[in-house]
Amino acid sequence: MPEHCPVCGLRYERELGFYWGAMYMSYGLSVGIVVTVGLLLYHVFNDPPTWVYLTAVATIITVFTPILFRYGRVMMLYFFGSVSFDVKYRKP
Repeated sequence: MPEHCPVCGLRYERELGFYWGAMYMSYGLSVGIVVTVGLLLYHVFNDPPTWVYLTAVATIITVFTPILFRYGRVMMLYFFGSVSFDVKYRKP
């Protein structure tokens, strides 16, 4: 991840250890995915064996880990970093 935004020059690292909280944000998103996948498997496939739950959840979380990590950092910036989106900097 770059240190500064190439468009507006915002410094992403607000303070040392700022993004440790992003781990908790990412964890929360992961829990939401696990619950959603578990409920879908239970209701759509009529409660399959445990190995199906474990395989499905492990595969989906492994695939989405980079995205969850990035969105955890974005959520930290928006909620606790006093950062907001400005339309005038949007690229066409």
